[in-house]
Amino acid sequence: MIDDFAKDILHGRLRRDRQALLWKLDGLSEYDARRPLTATGTNLLGLVKHVASVEARYFGEVFDRPSPEPLPRWQDHDGSDLWAAEDETRDQIVGFYRRTWEHADATIDGLPLDARGHVPWWPEPAPNTNLFAVMIHVLGETNRHAGHADILREGVDGRTGMRPEHEQQIDQEARAAYRAKVEQAARAAVALKA
Repeated sequence: MIDDFAKDILHGRLRRDRQALLWKLDGLSEYDARRPLTATGTNLLGLVKHVASVEARYFGEVFDRPSPEPLPRWQDHDGSDLWAAEDETRDQIVGFYRRTWEHADATIDGLPLDARGHVPWWPEPAPNTNLFAVMIHVLGETNRHAGHADILREGVDGRTGMRPEHEQQIDQEARAAYRAKVEQAARAAVALKA
């Protein structure tokens, strides 16, 4: 009974965070969805592509249910899942992510939480695991990258939040006043130490 409850809660959170990540692309130009927004090249469409690859591997290969989507061997990882090549469209990447959800959801729905899995890229003694641990891991990855996407999107056009129904009009004056307050507190803290 508790296993079903736990699985439903974790799966619900994963679904919520998937939607939050995709929402960060909403209304962006092709350039803004793809362009590097950090010194290391992190970009919004690349985050979606990366998380799709993560789900495909963890809910596919780990449970001997390979993704129907073509994936390079994990041993050949070269970072290409972190950005969109010029010949990859946003629709292709979002479609890949949505198809990956279906495959991952089938794995989650079809296996008990204690179903055994093997993560060959995890070091010993951790590669032998179960669905519960993988769900926690993927939920953490998805949540982490949705948070990155939230910060990146704020830097592009000021939009923030997890869901469109909670988004509020941007009050530039209130934001500027709040930011100034935080800046003043930071400066005052440094002055106290001097």
